[in-house]
Amino acid sequence: MPEGDTIMWAATRMRPVLEGQVVEVAHTHARFGRDRWRERLGGHAVRAIETHGKHLFIVFDNGLLLHSHLRMTGAWDVRERGGRWRRAPSRAWLVLRAGEREVVQFDGPVLELMTAGRRRFDQRLSALGPDVLAVQFDAVAFLRRLRSGDQARALGDALLDQRILAGIGNIWKAESCWEAQLDPWRAVGTLRDEQAVGLVELVRPRMLLSGTRGHRAAPPRVYGRAGRPCPRCGARIHARPQGDENRTTYWCPGCQR
Repeated sequence: MPEGDTIMWAATRMRPVLEGQVVEVAHTHARFGRDRWRERLGGHAVRAIETHGKHLFIVFDNGLLLHSHLRMTGAWDVRERGGRWRRAPSRAWLVLRAGEREVVQFDGPVLELMTAGRRRFDQRLSALGPDVLAVQFDAVAFLRRLRSGDQARALGDALLDQRILAGIGNIWKAESCWEAQLDPWRAVGTLRDEQAVGLVELVRPRMLLSGTRGHRAAPPRVYGRAGRPCPRCGARIHARPQGDENRTTYWCPGCQR
């Protein structure tokens, strides 16, 4: 599933194309036909493109906004008008055009039009924890949510809970624990507050680098490297499923204690 840095990178590429521009809704999926997106959005300017964790919002000057969550299948693309499609055109759910460039969303699965008011009161969105990539990370809110839950829960599992911290997925769960030299199987209640906050502060620079320059700017150091030597201590990296969803966790038992 795309994580917060992937969504930030999409927004980084989209802003120069859409922000401040009057857009044309060049294509919408058939499922949105009754919602009259072309009439409601076409001819209006994009005021801002915002992100919170794994969620992206395209805000228009008429009080409407598009909310996107890519889950496991979706993707955003920015391309020249008439250029090569990254996926089959039949998989495009939305095409926004400004001048000679286009922003395309492929394969949904969450793409919805809402008002600013609905965004504020939407229970799915209001339940999100602080954004790991916010300009100013809200450590107080993060700790409050972390401590209000099950303190016997494994750290790696807790980091995937978007109600505690928005934007961390399976890759950055592993990377953040590695950066902080913390065992992802350790119970949350055994962590000091400064350790929990320090974990976020240590991984944020790499996530921000990925969010502003792309994934290749911040390659993984432990994720997907089972059986290979740890780049810090040389011990063999381990991997096994964790949590109710059995997401594979990667860690180094040599230096993550």
